[in-house]
Amino acid sequence: MSQAAAGAQAGAVAALELRGLQKSYVRGKPVLHAIDLSIAGTGLTAIIGPSGTGKSTLIRCVNRLVEPSGGQVLLDGEDLTALRGRSLRLARRRIGMVFQEYNLVERLTVIENLLCGRLGHVGALRAWLRRFPQVDVDRAFELLDAVGLADFAKTRADALSGGQRQRVGIARALMQEPRLLLADEPTSSLDPKTSVEVMELMRGLCAQRGIPVIVNMHDVELARRFASRIIGMSGGRVVFDGPATALTDDHLKQIYGGEGWLA
Repeated sequence: MSQAAAGAQAGAVAALELRGLQKSYVRGKPVLHAIDLSIAGTGLTAIIGPSGTGKSTLIRCVNRLVEPSGGQVLLDGEDLTALRGRSLRLARRRIGMVFQEYNLVERLTVIENLLCGRLGHVGALRAWLRRFPQVDVDRAFELLDAVGLADFAKTRADALSGGQRQRVGIARALMQEPRLLLADEPTSSLDPKTSVEVMELMRGLCAQRGIPVIVNMHDVELARRFASRIIGMSGGRVVFDGPATALTDDHLKQIYGGEGWLA
């Protein structure tokens, strides 16, 4: 299935569009080769592919944690690559991010980490004094309950397990009330059972809130289980784009190369 066909199949108006997205860390050696993608306003999209193929770079170009070398990143029609300063900071408030290594503030409590998700919405002084509006505090406790950590509000982040930390990371991202959620290998540090729980939680909470999710991941079976759409990358290019049910062993050979690793 072509990229355009996959986007059309997804139905709704695109929340995110990548047009000719390019990235080179070294001149003449592109990591991303003019990527064109359209992500609908609902559902979970998984990006799979071998290490070094540009999956994380693509995710991080969307919110400009990595600066694209060319092309456009359009969020609800606004080109993020053209933004600077305050305009870029405001745009980033609409993009939640879940990280592989959680990126929590270890010395802060769980509830304080969640409130960090509102830093882009309150003044610097109020944030420094930890004087958040009551509506934000109430919402943080609601999200803690939603991710199953209501009893850990006053626990320091460094006392949590990996799975608990990732739940906090998801809740913190949702505190931003994002238009789009990006997740960069959110299960790679977790055991299989916890990985399934985290994916179920992320997909379910975002579906309830109408937030599209893009997940960069290595686990093909996990992608098949939870993604409505899979994008396969190889050598910095999209070589597969379609529903999880359409991903075959032949596609996986094209994405990863060889076949000896296939069961």
